[in-house]
Amino acid sequence: QVQLVESGGGLVQAGGSLRLSCVASGRTVSSYAMGWFRQAPEKEREFVAAISWSGSSIVYADSVKGRFTISKGDAKNTVYLQMNSLKPEDTAVYYCNADVRATFYSGSYYSSGMNYWGKGTLVTVSS
Repeated sequence: QVQLVESGGGLVQAGGSLRLSCVASGRTVSSYAMGWFRQAPEKEREFVAAISWSGSSIVYADSVKGRFTISKGDAKNTVYLQMNSLKPEDTAVYYCNADVRATFYSGSYYSSGMNYWGKGTLVTVSS
């Protein structure tokens, strides 16, 4: 079983920054792709960013390119999302995701459908 615990959410003014963290525990989690998704009120959950288990492949949603940075910790079981130049439209619950067999191909991310989710952390950006 894999457990994911997010932290770092909060209230920030537009233009500000936040850093989200996700710690994963469980067998072989270090070999999984890790990612971040978000869900705004009354909207569907959407992809934000993902990083391969080795860190060699990274994909971002167009809406966050140039503002957000995903990275892995040295222990490989931690993933971060540095969010800069935040906008009110970034307000959402952010979920950490670990995917058993995700594929990174031609600049896109493809979930295997075999994945785990954290409970989420709320990010609120005020205008």
